[in-house]
Amino acid sequence: MARHEEESTSIWCLPGGALEDGETPAEGALRELREEAKVEGRIVRLVGQGLDEQGEIDAYTFWIDIGDQEPRLGDDPEVEEDARILVAVEWMSLGEIPERDRVFLWRAGLLNVPGFLEEVETWGDQVSAPAARVEP
Repeated sequence: MARHEEESTSIWCLPGGALEDGETPAEGALRELREEAKVEGRIVRLVGQGLDEQGEIDAYTFWIDIGDQEPRLGDDPEVEEDARILVAVEWMSLGEIPERDRVFLWRAGLLNVPGFLEEVETWGDQVSAPAARVEP
């Protein structure tokens, strides 16, 4: 997971970003992983696609094998050094990721990764996110 901080907002999400000119989504995913987590990877398969408000694909999520490499904090070349927003890269279990940030994983399509759904099913039925308050 990559931790991004911008002003007063901090989120954990998968490494990623925008495509460069002429780059395929798979090439972009491997480049972003290399930039942000300093590891080389091999695409196993596409696991999800996100849609924008018009129903057009605007995000791709890949299952990437990095072998036994250990991710470490890289950088985001598109962001000036004094405006750094990538502040950490860590291996995290689902239980360590804030519930709010898990939403990004659902959108990314990780329910298509073997074992992910089984892990989610162990959580039980307890509501842990704050409930919305609705005035009568």
